[in-house]
Amino acid sequence: MIRHDPAVLVLEDGTRYAGHAYGARGRTLGEAVFATGMTGYQETLTDPSYAGQIVVQTAPHIGNTGMNDEDPESRRIWVAGYVVRDPSRVVSNFRALRSLDDELESTGIVGITGIDTRALTRRLRDTGSMRAGIFSGSDAELDAEAQLALVREAPEMAGQNLSAQVSVETALVTPAEGERIGNLAVLDLGIKQATVNNLAARGFEVHVLPQSVSLDELLAIDPVAVFYSNGPGDPSASDAHVALLRGVLDAGLPFFGICFGNQLLGRALGYGTYKLPFGHRGINQPVLDKATGKVEITAHNHGFAVDAPLDAPSDSPNGYGKVEVSHIGLNDQVVEGLNALEIPAFSVQYHPEAAAGPHDANYLFDRFRDMVVAHQSKKAKN
Repeated sequence: MIRHDPAVLVLEDGTRYAGHAYGARGRTLGEAVFATGMTGYQETLTDPSYAGQIVVQTAPHIGNTGMNDEDPESRRIWVAGYVVRDPSRVVSNFRALRSLDDELESTGIVGITGIDTRALTRRLRDTGSMRAGIFSGSDAELDAEAQLALVREAPEMAGQNLSAQVSVETALVTPAEGERIGNLAVLDLGIKQATVNNLAARGFEVHVLPQSVSLDELLAIDPVAVFYSNGPGDPSASDAHVALLRGVLDAGLPFFGICFGNQLLGRALGYGTYKLPFGHRGINQPVLDKATGKVEITAHNHGFAVDAPLDAPSDSPNGYGKVEVSHIGLNDQVVEGLNALEIPAFSVQYHPEAAAGPHDANYLFDRFRDMVVAHQSKKAKN
């Protein structure tokens, strides 16, 4: 049962939203961001890309389908805090094992309900993502100035490398399904289980590797290709992952990256990255595939983007040949995909596994498989 203990959300600009405690009581700090999906809250909560962030659900009614043991995308809930306008008072789903409120409380996730999430979202859109804090229990009794000081002392997302917090510590292997293509080296920067499942379904034996893996350790599994996952943090703070990727590209291995992996490919190719005002988070983001002219509705979770020319192919500043921007976000003209024209490497800024979300971009896993098979065939002929 949801109790109505007092709680407050404080933004770093001093804005305050008074509401009710949700989940665990206490104090949490992080970057306030909003997610626009109307469903899939369990997948959102367990997406490692949300580490360090207080997630605001723009859909007003959350929690009606409860929580189950089938839909988590990783081993735990990663959000720093959770903001919901109207939590469901009852759970109504045949797969539900417990309520969302109970899950948040048992896992120590501090949340808040009963605030105007529409007004909060508009403020984040107008001002940009900000540091924030949720205070409940005894922390709700702190004076306003003390709460604001705690928020402003918290680290900003820019400059943070969070990969070590979310990555596996030892390699995990998922067998290939159907006709086996070979070993796929996956750098775990915050991977979702649906991504692993999609790759295994394409015939890859998926080796999920720790983010600290060296090039020699990666090559030791004799991979046919390399994949970089989604993940939290600032790509400009991931120099080691960029250096590893340049070693992969220099070795001639096919590469596919998504979300954070797209930003790191951009850096490896020599382009810059920058922080978006409020990012893209949700399962309804329109993206143009320049090759086909089709508009795809896609699942996003990113606060940074690649700075590359949109209109025509450009020369890779790091010497990897011509590179084109393959996909563009239609809401704000942000780079949503890169395609290297002279080496076997491409990436997208969104989540083709779409858990939860639309499946318009699922074909990208097939495109990756076809690229790897073609590369193997070319090697065999040579």
